[in-house]
Amino acid sequence: MKRKLLGTLLSVTMAVSLLAGCGSNGGSTPAANNNAGGNDAAPANTEAAAEPAAPAEAEAPAATAGGSKIGISMPTQSLERWNRDGAYLNDQFKAAGYETILTFSDNDSGRQVNDIQNMLADGVDLLIVAAIDGEALNTAMNEAADANVPVISYDRLILNDAVSYYVSFDNYTVGKLQGEFIVDQLDLENAGDSVYNLEITAGDPADNNAGYFYHGAIDVLNPYIESGTLNVVSDQIDFDTVATAQWNTDTALERAQNILSSYYADGTQLDVWLCSNDSTALGVAQAITSDYAGSNSVLITGQDGDEANLKNIVDGIQTMTVYKNVSNEAVVTLSLAQAIINGDTVDASLTDSFDIDCAYDTESYETSAGNKCPSFLLVPNVITKDNLQDLVDTGLYTMGEDGYLSATN
Repeated sequence: MKRKLLGTLLSVTMAVSLLAGCGSNGGSTPAANNNAGGNDAAPANTEAAAEPAAPAEAEAPAATAGGSKIGISMPTQSLERWNRDGAYLNDQFKAAGYETILTFSDNDSGRQVNDIQNMLADGVDLLIVAAIDGEALNTAMNEAADANVPVISYDRLILNDAVSYYVSFDNYTVGKLQGEFIVDQLDLENAGDSVYNLEITAGDPADNNAGYFYHGAIDVLNPYIESGTLNVVSDQIDFDTVATAQWNTDTALERAQNILSSYYADGTQLDVWLCSNDSTALGVAQAITSDYAGSNSVLITGQDGDEANLKNIVDGIQTMTVYKNVSNEAVVTLSLAQAIINGDTVDASLTDSFDIDCAYDTESYETSAGNKCPSFLLVPNVITKDNLQDLVDTGLYTMGEDGYLSATN
């Protein structure tokens, strides 16, 4: 799929039919996900903002909020970030005067289908769904289309044309920031004959975002891999090999231990481990702490700003995380939902009301082959030990006397 520069996308003025959204209400079966394996052509992206923005204020309650019911379906409570997302969404919509139904589906796609069907039976006016598996919700999505209930695909794209809009962060840029951080930290541009050993842990193949994260990083790092400056000792590079089902920490830990025992037990130095998110980085960090024979500090990337990982950053175990301000994602979702329910036009001009760095994109994401999904993409930020105060400044974290951060929600 082609991607345009997000700066250009901000000027897009094409209006989108509200209930048609990403496609017809027929809820046609989507084509196979072509993102998890990645695209041949790398999309262009914006650069990250200098620091994470403080949470934006939600707009005043819409006049038609009274009586409107919003269904919010989150994947699981076993990952810290989904607890935050669910709480922020629920709080924002209640504050705006909406009735809400919030569910967590324990990483069980069948249960998520059932949760959504129950919401439809309960008469919700709009659905917000963060999918466990972007290809497993056809039944529920088709029923939403039949009931003329618009669907906002939240953070993870649902591959069904019943989806009206997609709200997420610029997922390719998340990986791009991780790759650029590695290039800068190792000074790969000036590496000369030096060789640095790299290993890779990617995310859940069922999560449409995982391919974007992976390819954003690999597209940055691949020139150095091809030149030999970066050496993947295990030779485990392709997405399917390095993917981690359900972003599971223990799965990432076990694979990392196997790699360390198979390729690094003889004292071979490991320099960097690219991890797509914090839950996988937590497993990799545990393996390196307990099983790595080398004495050097290994650069470890992550994403999400989970408390345990922020502690590891303070302790020098993890090097960075890409932070996504999910309270801002909730604000954008609320504004979009209000526009849909009120029958307002949804186009690029809606981003002017956010006071958040967000782009309107009609080219990057498809719910089925050739069927573009209008998307609102927020900008992520790099967090290291040196700028942890930026998280505190958002009001979403506090810092203790020991320097560790705790989420306020």
